[in-house]
Amino acid sequence: MVIMIKYFTLIFLFVGIEFSGIAQYWQQSADYKIHIQLNDKTHQFSGTSSITYTNNSPDDLNQLFFHLYFNAFQPLSSMDVRSRLIADPDPRVGDRISKLKPEEYGHQHVKKLKVNGKEQRFLENETILEVSLDKPIGKGQKVIIDLEFEGQVPAQVRRSGRNSTEGIDYSMTQWYPKLCEYDQDGWHPNPYIGREFYGVWGNFEVNITMDKKYIIGGTGVLQNPQEIGYGYIDEAKVKRPSGNTLTWKFKAEKVHDFAWAADPDYVHTTAQIENGPLLHFFFQNDPIYGKVWNESVDLVKKGFQFLSENFGKYPYSQYTIIQGGDGGMEYPMATLITGNRKQPSLVGVILHEAAHSWYQGILATNESLYPWMDEGFTSFASSEAFNRLFAGRIPGDHSDAYSGYLSIVKEGKEEALSTHADHYITNYAYGTASYSKGEVFLAQLRYIMGKENFDKGMLAYYDQWKFKHPTDKNFIAVMEKQSGLVLDWYYEYFVLSTKTIDYKIKALYGQENKSTVVLEKVGLMPMPLDVEIVLKNGDRYMYSIPLELMRGSKAKEDYNGKAWEVKEDWRWVDPFYEMEIPFSADKIDSIVIDPFEGLADTDRDNNTLAVPATPYNFIIER
Repeated sequence: MVIMIKYFTLIFLFVGIEFSGIAQYWQQSADYKIHIQLNDKTHQFSGTSSITYTNNSPDDLNQLFFHLYFNAFQPLSSMDVRSRLIADPDPRVGDRISKLKPEEYGHQHVKKLKVNGKEQRFLENETILEVSLDKPIGKGQKVIIDLEFEGQVPAQVRRSGRNSTEGIDYSMTQWYPKLCEYDQDGWHPNPYIGREFYGVWGNFEVNITMDKKYIIGGTGVLQNPQEIGYGYIDEAKVKRPSGNTLTWKFKAEKVHDFAWAADPDYVHTTAQIENGPLLHFFFQNDPIYGKVWNESVDLVKKGFQFLSENFGKYPYSQYTIIQGGDGGMEYPMATLITGNRKQPSLVGVILHEAAHSWYQGILATNESLYPWMDEGFTSFASSEAFNRLFAGRIPGDHSDAYSGYLSIVKEGKEEALSTHADHYITNYAYGTASYSKGEVFLAQLRYIMGKENFDKGMLAYYDQWKFKHPTDKNFIAVMEKQSGLVLDWYYEYFVLSTKTIDYKIKALYGQENKSTVVLEKVGLMPMPLDVEIVLKNGDRYMYSIPLELMRGSKAKEDYNGKAWEVKEDWRWVDPFYEMEIPFSADKIDSIVIDPFEGLADTDRDNNTLAVPATPYNFIIER
């Protein structure tokens, strides 16, 4: 018997070790050294890339995948076909790719690929390069991947491209063969249709050689300002090499992508944030909009400070804001935005793209699987910052996001947040889910947890998961720990389904010195409720009704000098709930469910009951 016990104990220990190893977090690493030469007469480029790739996974890798994004800008590409067949195409693309001429195509081709000096077989499959390794990359092994590549910058601008509508010559994003990510779910070689990104963290050394008339801004820190000038150092100290070209040398540490833009007419200015990054601004000195850019610098600085204080400290030494692209698009340490805007629009788009530094650049969830965790969280953070910068904006207001979400619900076109970014039926459903409903997800979570716990939870999430590709489950676990509440039900209803919220005041039963309020759950999604009682003398009282599934309640908060009273739990299976209050009906002026509108309630008309002048002993039903 003793022997048998020892045997099972030994087996258990080995299994425990194995399970522990499986559960241990890991991620890949890729350090790039890239040199690109761009010819501005032909809009073609050639380059070399040397990647130090570390396989930190527990698996041996028999293949590699690379993104070749520029190949999307050709007739009959997946992006072209998707844009022409979807019911509501992006107006920035439409059917224009199908009409490009060969000299206007975008393309990327790998000419040669070696691993540790030995050439490998590969197949170009539109925007994905498939590499068949002659020898597996073993777990824990580090290899050198050398590539020779060439390409052409597309005339169609969609994030990347040339000669934008605002006259920017080159928006160079998604421009190099980019290693696909391999994580706990395997490889992610998603064909590019113009949606989201996912990448491997590493260090980048990028040298860009082109005509010396161009001014370049991008990811990373310029390493040779003494040869460049153009606002990086005093022109009197610049010693440019002879010849018609310049090589700009950049370094960026711990990033998962590298973007840049070039134009001969850029104005380059900087602004230092106290205890924060140096901000670089690259824009055209338009008589009207150039002035708007200069006048917005102070607001952008304040917005960056707010984001760092409330969502986690920005970890890099600089951030670069560049006029370019076709709207606003985020990249590590940089963003490209269209620049001909009035100040609120300019500051708003800069803050949104800057906030992506937290949720796409530093936390970097797999955007294709969880676009709402990037776009929605970013929208929430940038709305918070924007509301504090502009007069007339209400702190904590996310009403635009609620309106967007409720609109698509009423139109019957909503799709679940758990839908892969590339596979939404419409752009409308994708955009509303990723941006609006993703933002509402956080605003409602603050309602459930209470502001103090929510704010602490957002900082804890950042601190625990920065540079680690967190998933939706990781986020929920952090917020559960911070709040002491069970939150899986919220995730399951609001992320995995399209069930909606609707609560109603069903009845009021008046009695002497007390009354009973009857509430009804009309919608399919359960939520905790805040209910406000307003008396005819102006006094206000707040009651919090926890959902039983929460296994607790949010912390009591001060309300008009009084603590909220927490009532008994409401079981999710019960359609009705009776709440007794210590006021006769003749003293009550109104009863309001969710007075601060934290719920995405699909019918707010039934959330308020105005109580007429009446004796205390009466019944109102509806």
